[in-house]
Amino acid sequence: MKLVVGLGNPGPKYAATRHNIGFLVAQKFAEKVGLALKRQAYQAVVGTGRADGRETMVLLPQTFMNRSGISVASACKAKKIVVEDLIVIHDEIDLPFGSVRIKVGGGHGGHNGLRSIVDLLGSRDFVRLRVGIGRPAGPVDVARYVLGPFSSTERGQLDKVLESSVKALEVLLLKGAQQAMNEFNNRVFLN
Repeated sequence: MKLVVGLGNPGPKYAATRHNIGFLVAQKFAEKVGLALKRQAYQAVVGTGRADGRETMVLLPQTFMNRSGISVASACKAKKIVVEDLIVIHDEIDLPFGSVRIKVGGGHGGHNGLRSIVDLLGSRDFVRLRVGIGRPAGPVDVARYVLGPFSSTERGQLDKVLESSVKALEVLLLKGAQQAMNEFNNRVFLN
């Protein structure tokens, strides 16, 4: 079984913020492949079924970003999911808005959701689907920026970003991380 985790914060206050782009991608993917995200388990909203020919669970932790590892570790333990079958979708401030990159392993780069997952799994060797949200211009508080809403320009491009991210996730599931990296890591999706 593959475990696809979209990172974000629960509740309407955070629904349309940059930090929730992981939730948005996971929801769009689940909708596309017909997985209903309505069951509550592992301190998360969960959908399970077949996606791209594989048994797949989509998980949206409801523990808030900084404690995402609680939900992810619980699901991994209960379903006996090995770290190589874990895909985490998250916002990436160090990539321009609209960029999609795939990475296996690495540090948390200051991302508290990733930090929590690494700490509780005891491994950093999972696949990350990194969705660029860009850095704020000027001296803006990073926390305020990531927890803020998308700009009007970003909102106009968001559907394209979500579609590109879902396509990358499908390639990950069908062909594996290396092929997905080859196909996506050097492409520009927004012009």
